[in-house]
Amino acid sequence: MSLTVPVILGSVRRDRLGIRAARFLIAQLDARGHAAPLVDPAELKLPLLDRMYKEYPAGTAPETLERLAALYRRADAFLVVTAEYNHNVPPALSNTLDHFLEEYYWRPSAICCYSAGPFGGVRAAMPLRAMLSELGMPSIPSLLPIPRLQTAVGEDGALNEPRLESSAGRFLDELTWYAEALGERRRHGTPY
Repeated sequence: MSLTVPVILGSVRRDRLGIRAARFLIAQLDARGHAAPLVDPAELKLPLLDRMYKEYPAGTAPETLERLAALYRRADAFLVVTAEYNHNVPPALSNTLDHFLEEYYWRPSAICCYSAGPFGGVRAAMPLRAMLSELGMPSIPSLLPIPRLQTAVGEDGALNEPRLESSAGRFLDELTWYAEALGERRRHGTPY
């Protein structure tokens, strides 16, 4: 079954490493036959949240938000790639996520976290997990932490650490399972 899994990147920094992890995961999802469009806040250039998508009268939201809303409604799951800023979620990621709500409902999410150091961004994953659940897209139990991303994955998304291939495989197997299970339930209706 082909799925649509937007890969939401969390960093807008000039020399960001996260794009490497996003490229790697997009390639892995593509190899499985899934659509994995990149949602890049550096390209979106969303303003700081003033009005959520749902707060615009129908047909008046900025084009960028309309495109994202359409993508999110087609999505079967979400894969979030986050750095760790001061033990927390990058502000660009929070801002990108906060523009929507109902579009996420009843779809699973998965967290790939990374850092330049040995912990792989796991301290950011914990508050992000709570945030994703509150947004209506609970995260799967597994994480994909990537420590020392600058050496683990090349700029083009190619792996330099073979161990990541099996970890990513299991991680994406789990996300696929949850996406298919929740997709089946959505086809039969949702609580509201």
